[in-house]
Formats: sequence, structure tokens, C-alpha cells
Amino acid sequence: MDETVLRRPVSVDAAVMAEQLDKLLEFAERDRITLQVSEFAAGPHPGTSAPFSLFRFGEPELPDMVVTEYLTGALYLDDRKEVSAHLEVLDHMTTHAASAEHTRQILRDTRDGL
Repeated sequence: MDETVLRRPVSVDAAVMAEQLDKLLEFAERDRITLQVSEFAAGPHPGTSAPFSLFRFGEPELPDMVVTEYLTGALYLDDRKEVSAHLEVLDHMTTHAASAEHTRQILRDTRDGL
């Protein structure tokens, strides 16, 4: 997740942002979820051009899928080349983002600063 989402207020009521940060912290503690913040200091990354989600399924016959949303809809990509390109971007992003542990600290610090 880009650091921008932690810096832009979602409401004039700080309690709304606090609830969202609490929920992110809750999810960040789960075993099968890895949450990382792409900090401003790390510079731009290739994922800034279009947000996407990568889905991997437990069933081997179901291919990996990338979903990218836009204003009036979404694209569902399961072509191996397209998924592979997104995996490369994701690898780059995770390598340059804050670790999961540091991300939890960033979220706590942001929450405490409200």
C-alpha cells in the first residue's frame, strides 16, 4: 500500500481514520496476510501506474489472476504473460517497501499521531 493512503484524510472526523488504521493493524497481524507500506523515501515504483490485486487460489486448476479497477469497471487478467508482468512488478514493490514488521510500526505511529 502506498504511503499516500496514510497521509490523506478520509474524513474531517479523525475517528474514521483511526478505525481504518485499527482494521489495517488487525489484518496485518493475520498469518496469511502480508501488508507492506511503500514509503515516500523509497521513491516511485512501477506499481504507481495502475493499482492491481493478485489472486492465488488453493486449487491447482485455477490460474493466478490479476484484477485492476478503473472508474467504471474492472479488468480480470489470467493470461500467463500478463500475470507474470504483474508478478514482476509486485516482486519489485515488496523488495523496496517497508517490511511487514516496520509497516505495523508505521501504522501504529500514524494511528498515535491522529
